Amino acid sequence: MAININRVILAGNLTRDPDVRYLPSGTPVTSFRLAVNRRFKGKSGDVDETCFIDVKVYGKQAESCGEFLSKGRNVLVEGYLRLEQWDSEGGKRSKHVVVADRVQFLGFVKEKEEEEVVAPDVSDVPVEDDDEDFPF
Repeated sequence: MAININRVILAGNLTRDPDVRYLPSGTPVTSFRLAVNRRFKGKSGDVDETCFIDVKVYGKQAESCGEFLSKGRNVLVEGYLRLEQWDSEGGKRSKHVVVADRVQFLGFVKEKEEEEVVAPDVSDVPVEDDDEDFPF
């Protein structure tokens, strides 16, 4: 009995803003590229490797990705691999794409500088000195 499993789980950062398009049926499709970093020990020390993966999301989740994701955002993607093939001027082309069943938004990108929080002036507020309430 042959067992086939096609499941992918990735966590990484978007390399650009997502691209939302619509199929002729009206179904939304959002595409984005994910950069997944890997560090390992090499012969001459630590080696950093980045893998770039194209991701597609369909349906309602595609609209959410298009609305809330942006370049640099950290996400977790669960889905499966699909081989896409097409003809171009140079001949037949192909690439693997992750079709996401689930996209979980992880980190937040800071959009603007945080506003300075100023504590209210409490110097004029009367303070009650009631030591009887404290057990020590």
